[in-house]
Amino acid sequence: MLRDYFAAISGSAGRLVFSLAYFVVLANALSISDFGLFATASAAGVMLSRILAFGFIAPLYRIATVKPRLIGTYTAGFLLMSLISLPLLAVASLAVYLLFFRGDMAASAFAVVVVTEALLWRPTEAVIIVNNGLNRFAPAAFLTILGTAFRALAAGLFVLSPTRDLWTWTLLYLAANALSLAIAAGFFYPRQRLKLQPSLYRQRLADAVYVAIAEVLFYLQSELDKLLVLALGGARLAGIYSIIMRLVDLTAIPIRTFSMLLVQKMMRAPDMIARLRVRFGIEAGIFAVSTLAILALAVLLHFYPTILGRNVAEAAPLVILALCIPGLRNLVEYQAELLFARGQTFLRALNLALLTLVKGALLAFVLKRYAETGDIVLALNWVFVTMYVVSLIFTYSVLRLPAKRV
Repeated sequence: MLRDYFAAISGSAGRLVFSLAYFVVLANALSISDFGLFATASAAGVMLSRILAFGFIAPLYRIATVKPRLIGTYTAGFLLMSLISLPLLAVASLAVYLLFFRGDMAASAFAVVVVTEALLWRPTEAVIIVNNGLNRFAPAAFLTILGTAFRALAAGLFVLSPTRDLWTWTLLYLAANALSLAIAAGFFYPRQRLKLQPSLYRQRLADAVYVAIAEVLFYLQSELDKLLVLALGGARLAGIYSIIMRLVDLTAIPIRTFSMLLVQKMMRAPDMIARLRVRFGIEAGIFAVSTLAILALAVLLHFYPTILGRNVAEAAPLVILALCIPGLRNLVEYQAELLFARGQTFLRALNLALLTLVKGALLAFVLKRYAETGDIVLALNWVFVTMYVVSLIFTYSVLRLPAKRV
């Protein structure tokens, strides 16, 4: 398991390096307002991308993990479901644009971002997920690094571009992700004959839809803060806030690798964390690693505030105020993955819906009560404490139920 973890974490480590380079270059190449708009649109695109194929990536991942000879059959199902889901994806994208972006961002730029996240990067993620399911962690790690490296390269080309506007950047972003998908699908996807078997897909469709709903809800509650900050505070505040939360996101990269391996183990042995000492030992470790990571970053930015660029320097004093957010956020994400691993996809969706309501209500209250960004970030710690407590009670109550074999 340690060998697998280090093989997988190598991709996360490489991704961390290129993600940091990509973030620093882009955050300082765009204006703070444009960076806020792009970061928020990208977050919305990631959320909307979970509609693609109605969550059929989940059955594809399970098949890759336990019955790899059926990958060709389920890949055909994924492609079919992707095609069927496109009208719903388009309608949902239009609704999100009209609700949050209409007054600040051109519809064409938003459409390019959504197409990139949903139709280019999400299928690339499917290739990575299938390779992880097959225990091919080295190719999956390479593709993870490659995708982030191409984005960093695109950001470098954007800096050299004579036109540094949001539209130019979205086109470069689309090109980088298209190249990632071409390499992933062309060289790293298992070679099996595609064969449609609708009867098999019908058996898995309910589970896939639950996963899709849960994924949309997960990213909605995860990125809801950015959308609300944009809607209630404007593009500049959204930019500063997005910079802070992007730094917070970087702490989650090694944790997600650990969660992925644990989920695979639990698919084969659902009761492996039955003991309370094991459960809370894992949670304490996740919180400690996440908190130490953001603390180290806050100390670095305190002594060298411009080390990540002048735009990031505006947000540097606020990073220390977000001290508890990475650990709590990573724990909520980890607990959602526990329910997925045990096949309790409907209850996972219900949990995430509850968390979305809690976060939306508390965040709206915080944004209306506080005007200063520092006060907002500090109050967010208590928002995440509340979310963690709700998730903890729900998750460990559900774990008393028998695991569902899917």
